[in-house]
Amino acid sequence: MAGLFSMSEFFVTASTTLGLVALAELGDKTQLVCMTLAARHPPMPVLSGTVLAFALLNLLAVLFGASVAAWLPEGLTAAVVAVLFAAFGVKALRDAGGETVEVEEQSSRGVLLSTFGLIFLAELGDKTQLAVAALASTQSALPVWVGGTLGLAAVSALGVLAGRTVLQRLPLPLLHRVSGALFLLLATLAGGRAIAALAG
Repeated sequence: MAGLFSMSEFFVTASTTLGLVALAELGDKTQLVCMTLAARHPPMPVLSGTVLAFALLNLLAVLFGASVAAWLPEGLTAAVVAVLFAAFGVKALRDAGGETVEVEEQSSRGVLLSTFGLIFLAELGDKTQLAVAALASTQSALPVWVGGTLGLAAVSALGVLAGRTVLQRLPLPLLHRVSGALFLLLATLAGGRAIAALAG
């Protein structure tokens, strides 16, 4: 009976965390990043890199709580993210005027690693990670980690699916321009955050 209660509690906590996290991330910058990357690269490395990044971020959150956000200065993290977003944006705009076949020929490992690094830095100390940390402080850590990671994986998968749908409907040069503009917008927002944090 205790085992059944334990499994029931696990399911309730995991599903509650999944729902809260998924709702919080719908339309967030991470989903836009997934959509943009998946439109230009094979979807599986993009999704794998994203899920691995979120799994590690959530693990840090449930193990160390909200203090994980203080590991790196916010200004420094935001500045690095701004540079990465800008680099992706400039590359996308350059691809718009050149040969586009090479986009699909990039190493799957390279796409996975770059996606992992970008998502990890962009989401370190983000509201969702802090929410997972808060939930883990009052609930069992394992179901919170499972639910949070599955919720973020589901939202990321929607972004990847949207990116592949866009790829099929838009001419590739136009897609690169849209992709580049989105990344440059995200770079501007991250740069603003970096300036505000460093000035404060």
